[in-house]
Amino acid sequence: MAELVYPPVIGAAKTLFKAWDLKIDCKGSENIPRSGGAVLVSNHISYLDFIFDGLAALPQKRLVRFMAKESVFRHKISGPLMRGMKHIPVDRKQGEAAYQHALDSLRSGEIIGVFPEATISPSFTLKSFKSGAARLAQEAGVPLIPMALWGTQRLWTKGQPRNFKRSHIPITIRVGEPVEAPTDQFAGAITRRLRERCQELLEAAQRAYPVRPKGPNDTWWMPAHLGGTAPTPAEVKAAEAS
Repeated sequence: MAELVYPPVIGAAKTLFKAWDLKIDCKGSENIPRSGGAVLVSNHISYLDFIFDGLAALPQKRLVRFMAKESVFRHKISGPLMRGMKHIPVDRKQGEAAYQHALDSLRSGEIIGVFPEATISPSFTLKSFKSGAARLAQEAGVPLIPMALWGTQRLWTKGQPRNFKRSHIPITIRVGEPVEAPTDQFAGAITRRLRERCQELLEAAQRAYPVRPKGPNDTWWMPAHLGGTAPTPAEVKAAEAS
């Protein structure tokens, strides 16, 4: 079936990236298969992460179908676009339908994008991973592709104003080698291995990031363990529990 919506959206996104003068450093795209199904797994620090995850697949001429919360598909602007790009709505009360949709897409040779943390991490560190990505890969017989983003939180993240002005923000993307998901292993064990790979890629992206906070008022986007003022994972957990 012809892709009528996705290519124009990609073109619009690239125009915006140029207008914002983003400095995008993407390495490892060759690890994304040129054909066949795969589950692309990424950390989640920004509302725009899916755009940059999808960007990493373009050198391989692949389009990624993301699993996203169902409310996004009900929005009058984003809804038609999400459906036109064949992304997958996830209703957390009826997750089986989304799982089956993703499984069918993988078996037909699509790449499915998953954020196994489920929600944005306010600490900008990796939260625990849910096992759905590993189970999908096992059942469909496809690899998991780990990746990590850094810098996207400076554009738009939870609890912070959007920054879409021309500000030369660097975005670092790292894609790792495939992680196999054999059916004779527990999904939990595969998920732990996958998370370790994403952690390694995240640390590599952070090391490669070309700028540091400009001063005391610009440390919010750095995690506490790297000297920033983002909340610690423990503080996030306590706030969510209160």
